[in-house]
Amino acid sequence: MELEDGKINSLPVKGLSAEIQRAFGRTDMEEIKSDYDPAGLMASVDRFYAARILVLGDVIMDEYIWGKVSRISPEAPVPVVAVNRETKMLGGAANVILNMATLGARPVLCGVIGDDATGKELLGEIEKAGLVSGGLIVEPGRPTSIKTRVVAQNQQVVRFDRESRGKIQGETTDKILDFVKNNLSSIDAVVVSDYGKGVVSNEVMKGLVQLTQSWKGIVAVDPKIGNFQHYSGVDVITPNHHEAGTYCGFEIEGEETLLKAGRRMLEKLECRAVLITQGQSGMTLFEREGEVHHIPTVARKVYDVTGAGDTVIGTLCLGLVSGLDMRSSALISNFAAGIVVGEIGTSTVKAEDLKRAIGDGRPSGRDV
Repeated sequence: MELEDGKINSLPVKGLSAEIQRAFGRTDMEEIKSDYDPAGLMASVDRFYAARILVLGDVIMDEYIWGKVSRISPEAPVPVVAVNRETKMLGGAANVILNMATLGARPVLCGVIGDDATGKELLGEIEKAGLVSGGLIVEPGRPTSIKTRVVAQNQQVVRFDRESRGKIQGETTDKILDFVKNNLSSIDAVVVSDYGKGVVSNEVMKGLVQLTQSWKGIVAVDPKIGNFQHYSGVDVITPNHHEAGTYCGFEIEGEETLLKAGRRMLEKLECRAVLITQGQSGMTLFEREGEVHHIPTVARKVYDVTGAGDTVIGTLCLGLVSGLDMRSSALISNFAAGIVVGEIGTSTVKAEDLKRAIGDGRPSGRDV
């Protein structure tokens, strides 16, 4: 799409045919702005503090090693990174609750860690952030997941993962479902953050769907390739276009395949809504009882997509439990994602920054 002074102008989204524009309902920025209510969206952010959300999923420690590259190793054709600092941040499901917390909410985390130094360190980071970790279960013999990224000159050089992808034990599954059951009456939504590390199993999802059948809240899933068969019956799912295409069995290359994928997922997964994120192309919302809406990106520059999916699903659910409809919640999550992709490394969004982005019609961040 075309940009003018850093903002999206009112030209139609690039590449959309007239037929597809009609199918999408509102596809150009002129029409999006016609019912865009900044005051209403900003007011919803002020209500985030009352949101009661349980986040269930794979808990990860994100480690960053920062440095500079000035030469190639004489031992092999690889860069030599001169390290100047190291940082550790909450990742996976823990990053989802951190995103919600920085937006003013008080979410609860449920997941699995190992009885190891990384697990203890992760618990310390959660407590330091003032977050609720009562649903974290220690499984002996299972390592706490840690992803280490080496970054030089703002570019990721390599990532190495230390983790287990095996299914959690049956006893751990029972403890997770008991925790959900005991807290269901006091929460508005359950967010499932699936990073494919074994926590979000078929048994956990079946148990969750059964527990929430007569419940009035929302179940939302940030999915992982290979696990889509577990998500049937949830309210909303937020795949990226690669995940959606893999599940549907074809590559999403344009509007026709995008529409086909979204509608197929609605039908096969029997969910209320599908939000397909497409990086620099924005996101597209498919609702079972509504139109298809394409939301252009508001990011001025994409530096790092790490954790963007955490931001999307977290903000989307905060919007839903704060009185917004699905489309307005998707729109507000788009603003939040536009902020985090403009930063290097796992990052979160503060409520005041999100409100400023909504008011400006674009996220605040570094200029290009």
